[in-house]
Amino acid sequence: MAHIGPAYGSLAANQAKISAKRDPALDQEVQTWIETIIGEKFPNGSYEDALKDGVILCKLMNKLQPNSIPKYATSGGSFKLRENIALFQTAARAYGLEDAELFQSVDLFEKRNIPQVTQCLFALGRHAQRHHFNGPILGPKMSEANMREFTEEQLNAAKNALPLLNEGMNKGANQSGQNFGLTRHI
Repeated sequence: MAHIGPAYGSLAANQAKISAKRDPALDQEVQTWIETIIGEKFPNGSYEDALKDGVILCKLMNKLQPNSIPKYATSGGSFKLRENIALFQTAARAYGLEDAELFQSVDLFEKRNIPQVTQCLFALGRHAQRHHFNGPILGPKMSEANMREFTEEQLNAAKNALPLLNEGMNKGANQSGQNFGLTRHI
């Protein structure tokens, strides 16, 4: 990884915005969820450092969807470790995550947008619930479709109903036009 110097100007402002979005409580909640699922503690260090090489993410995907990542690197150079992140992203897409829910590999590997990584893992937790994963739950329950069936009689009754605007929603409006064009003198 190349050394990136300090940011100035708009880049510094953008990085400050991203840092402000970070919530350590959410990071801790994700960490606890992952540790429970994979059955091992994060190594000592920060949350982002533990996830950086993608090994934990690959283990997580294999627990949620067995053999979704059959082979991943546990050591090696930065290129091999970045491939782990790409393998995780591909498996997460196959699991049902949308591209908008994923993060870019530089977001994690170079620690540019850790809040996006956390949000991705929350999305993965929601999808795990939908896949009826029998482990711990992360985040709110994912919504499900609630299709309604109406009879032809109910649909016709709705067509004949008066809209709310005609039912008195505009009581305060002046229908006579008496105050039109008048101004208030201060």
